[in-house]
Amino acid sequence: MPGPVFAVTLSKGYESPVAGIGVVLGHGVVEIPLIAIVYFGFARFFHLELVKTIVGVAGGSILIYMGSGMFRIRHEINERAYSFSQGSITAGFLTTVSNPYFFLWWATIGAALMTKAITFGLIGILLFVLVHWLSDLTWYSLVSLVVYRSKHLWSRKLHGILFGLCGGILIGFGGWFIFSVVI
Repeated sequence: MPGPVFAVTLSKGYESPVAGIGVVLGHGVVEIPLIAIVYFGFARFFHLELVKTIVGVAGGSILIYMGSGMFRIRHEINERAYSFSQGSITAGFLTTVSNPYFFLWWATIGAALMTKAITFGLIGILLFVLVHWLSDLTWYSLVSLVVYRSKHLWSRKLHGILFGLCGGILIGFGGWFIFSVVI
């Protein structure tokens, strides 16, 4: 689903054909321990209002900061014009940890999927984690590769539009995350 991690993968893919791997590694630094937490029954923690508020405001602020930086550089079109000062791993980590819906997904849908996998024992949960993570790795690697390989086709205008759109997506998600926990 298009979201902050996808937007940052598009941006980082412009810099490197393997940026998706770094983004997924950063994403996995958050996701793998979270899966363990959900597995051991702590999913209820993410339903606490204080936790939702802290993650929503802090995460939304980080996304707004990253999105505004991306929006500011949208017209710079050269190999050295980085979308973020962070590397791919850090960008993957930050967009994952700052997305409260990521945590909500794992506390609800992810936990339900894991419950099904657990019926097959330890091998079931390990296969579930492996297949899930390999799916992320394959998708985001493909996205960054396609962006990198096609960037020579991007006009200055298209570059500005895509980077402005991705920056706007990050800002929009950040604003929505803050708005959704404040009301």
